[in-house]
Amino acid sequence: MASFSFGAGNARKIAAIPLYAAGRLATALIPRSTDEWVFGCAVGVADGALALWRVAAADGVRAVWLVADDRDAAEAAALGIRAVRRSSPRGWWRTARARVVVVTHGLGDANRYAVRGSFLVQLWHGIPLKRIGLDSPAMLRLPRAIQLMIGERQSTRLVAAMYRSATRGIRLVPAASHLVRGRLESAFALDDARVPVTGEPRVDVLSQGDAATRRRSARASIEAAVGGLPADARLVLYAPTWRDGEPDPAVPDAAQWRRLAELLEQQDAVLLVRSHPLGAGEYRPPAPTSRVRAIGSDLVRDITPTLPGFDALITDYSSLAFDSALVPLPVIYLAPDEADYTRRRGFYGSYRDVAIAPARDWDAAASELEAVLSDPAERDERLRRATDLSARVHAFRDGGNAVRVYRAIRAGLSGPPSSPRKGDT
Repeated sequence: MASFSFGAGNARKIAAIPLYAAGRLATALIPRSTDEWVFGCAVGVADGALALWRVAAADGVRAVWLVADDRDAAEAAALGIRAVRRSSPRGWWRTARARVVVVTHGLGDANRYAVRGSFLVQLWHGIPLKRIGLDSPAMLRLPRAIQLMIGERQSTRLVAAMYRSATRGIRLVPAASHLVRGRLESAFALDDARVPVTGEPRVDVLSQGDAATRRRSARASIEAAVGGLPADARLVLYAPTWRDGEPDPAVPDAAQWRRLAELLEQQDAVLLVRSHPLGAGEYRPPAPTSRVRAIGSDLVRDITPTLPGFDALITDYSSLAFDSALVPLPVIYLAPDEADYTRRRGFYGSYRDVAIAPARDWDAAASELEAVLSDPAERDERLRRATDLSARVHAFRDGGNAVRVYRAIRAGLSGPPSSPRKGDT
């Protein structure tokens, strides 16, 4: 079941307004250091924050990682990274003193009550296909009970005002391309100067070194996480998108599970299911089979480095479709709730521009998967689509995105702050 929803999260932020106000006053009085950075990431010591950390650390930056729990702390220690608990008094103080604050998801990646006044870098965590931020009414919701008390329109305006107040402090959001830049500017209400086209640090790992080495490393990581994989089995990643606390409509029924298991056995393949960290679906076959495994965030924090180890991807609206295009991987789109999701969440552009002809259920998806695994022509066609998609959304494929972002931060630190977009003050 989901552990989070936008409505519940927004309600907690409203309840915490006094803490935000106190933090704002405190950070106005506490001088920030000239050189200390803090890093945080909602999924652990990983993602674009880790890629940027490595570049900054190599240049001698004084930095600390803000961790959420013992697991994060252990991961930081294993990498030789100095860490403090982000929710602790030390975490607040380190955030309040830091010149640069780097996050990947939201202000809560750091100590959210102490980021005001910093050079805030929001790396984000994927190229948006579905609408995000101010572009998405779903992200501006409050629980129904609050909507009834103050009115739906008023509640949306309140959350939007809070969101704009938070995003106004962002000094830099790297974009993968000019196409993506427009989406991020709109979602975060930022001007061009704050959204440079540098590429995303999180996907550098998909371009560094040679393809054979990346695949060997990725397969080894997958094997270490799930264990007991057949040596030459083809691996299929299934990554459904979070539905903001709603049930996942794509869970196979008993008959579809049987067909999937038979297909995987025939094709010597293994399906690895990665439900979204905020809302895992019930992806358990009625009859246990070694051909279907879980590869959730409890096993692999950051799935991106493992993508070269897979042979196909099944997804719906996930940004993994864009990430995997750098490998490239053939993608099967499974979207049983396309019309409803379009209405509730919306997309940048048309979903069909990316998915073309998505499967409506697992029967259709299984047929497409069989074709990808057994027909070289079908696989080549989907690889061509992936390559074309990559050319549309990735301006850089040289493994140097983190370096470009680091240079952009350095340039921003030496220059005056840019202004919020017109209409946002």
